[in-house]
Amino acid sequence: MAIKIHDFPLSGHAHRARLFASLIGVDVELVFVDLVAGEHKTPEYRHKNKFGQVPMLEDGDTIVADSNAILVYLAKKFDKADWLPEDPAGAAQVQRWLSIAAGQIAFGPAAARLITLFGAKLHADEVIARAHAVLKIIDQELHDNRFITGNNITIADVALYSYIASAPEGNVELTPYGNINRWLARIEALPGFVSFAHSNVGLRKSA
Repeated sequence: MAIKIHDFPLSGHAHRARLFASLIGVDVELVFVDLVAGEHKTPEYRHKNKFGQVPMLEDGDTIVADSNAILVYLAKKFDKADWLPEDPAGAAQVQRWLSIAAGQIAFGPAAARLITLFGAKLHADEVIARAHAVLKIIDQELHDNRFITGNNITIADVALYSYIASAPEGNVELTPYGNINRWLARIEALPGFVSFAHSNVGLRKSA
């Protein structure tokens, strides 16, 4: 039975799940969830995923309902220790950046994109400032490293990728961040890479 990922193409959280599956060569069945129609809030969906979010992974009787948790699940299930280190220091480094993906990235570049793409009632100046604050740190981290935890890619890079790559859609300019742009290009050159759907909003609208 194929692993299913309940998916919405414009969700960066969903993209990171299907991106990682593709990078490690795992075939998954994508199940479209119509967020605009509120399908994720129906009793049937909430029965499996109480928070009513995408993505959600189904692997037989196993349900995993969180994008970063899905990355961990797939890495563990398919013995991808190179993507999720077993040693304490390596695992802690990855977890640090998973937390940043769920925190500063979600409340920075991801939130800025919610304004332009979905009309979220947020203060653009505040979220754009938060986006640049975390991007400056990430750019510094990448000064001497090919990937966010060192010279080898991990699920931390996958967790960070989608909303950083799409930051211009939220009017967050990436041009000043040379290290980040080179990092994005490295990920996009990997075998199995699948792109995140582009939307003609924000800085991409004027490009």
